Amino acid sequence: MRSSVLLIVFCLIVSLAVSGCAVGFYKGRPSDKEKIEALKDELARLREAKSMLDGRLKEEIDSDKVSLTMDERGIVITFVAEVLFDSGKADLKSEGTVILQKIASVISREAADNEISIEGHTDNVPIKHSHWKSNWDLSTARATSVLHYLVSDCSLRPDNLSATGYGEYRPVKSNSTAEGRQANRRVEIIIKPVPSAKVSYGPVENVIDDSEEGSEYVK
Repeated sequence: MRSSVLLIVFCLIVSLAVSGCAVGFYKGRPSDKEKIEALKDELARLREAKSMLDGRLKEEIDSDKVSLTMDERGIVITFVAEVLFDSGKADLKSEGTVILQKIASVISREAADNEISIEGHTDNVPIKHSHWKSNWDLSTARATSVLHYLVSDCSLRPDNLSATGYGEYRPVKSNSTAEGRQANRRVEIIIKPVPSAKVSYGPVENVIDDSEEGSEYVK
């Protein structure tokens, strides 16, 4: 519960930072300030990691093979599925492994302790002439394939990684057009924040105190 509340605070800070707003806290208890400062430090660390990824993946980003964003989930690296896999397949292409190696090198250096979530997504076109039972199976296999490569070939910590397949059920665009279906066929690697790092938590109600003794302001 405590970590969930702090994660909500972190998401607020990230959302404000991404939107260009500044957030500040004043007159809070010392323990509150320590927690907020830890969250701000984590945001700064993620920004540094994102900046490094921007540099390493410039070619791929410029050619629209990969996109890189930062939201309340953390750093989100999105692959067009065709960069990593042939149609209907879950075996990594050599082009994809080169990009994954670039990402893994940054994670090892800047986010070794962060949890890494790998998500597979598809369009809504039913699978035909394939051994996959459904798009769900394919998306899960692709996410797991990326996970295994990052662990076995890039030496990322297996206890920090997870893989999930969402099939066609979390589209980012309409499946009514070819462009939309291509956008929905994707793999996302999410570097999650570690807002609890090096923080000694007090009672949950002390995380943000908007009373007279512990107020917040947003500008």
